[in-house]
Amino acid sequence: QVQLVESGGGLVQAGGSLRLSCAASGRTVSNYYMGWFRQAPGKEREFVAAISQSGGSTAYGDSVRGRFTISRDNGKNTVYLQMNSLKPEDTAVYYCAVTLRRFTTAPRSNSWYDYWGQGTQVTVSS
Repeated sequence: QVQLVESGGGLVQAGGSLRLSCAASGRTVSNYYMGWFRQAPGKEREFVAAISQSGGSTAYGDSVRGRFTISRDNGKNTVYLQMNSLKPEDTAVYYCAVTLRRFTTAPRSNSWYDYWGQGTQVTVSS
């Protein structure tokens, strides 16, 4: 069992930045891909970013590439999402997730992930 707790969400103006954190407990997640997803009202859950076990490989959704950066600190069992140049369309609930399956490339579908956090709200005003 893995518990994931997101934090760092809030209200920011367009062009601003936020840093989300995802703290894992119950199990060391250093051996697994971690991902960030987001979901806005009326829309499907969208892939945002993923990071490999060592942090050496990352992947991003098209809409956030170049603006968001995923990172991890395995010593703290924590994953981060640095969000810069935020846009109103980034407004969503952001979820952290972990997959216990083994992947050599980043899993982009939410169906691959086994445990999820409760989500943290990010609202970007214009």
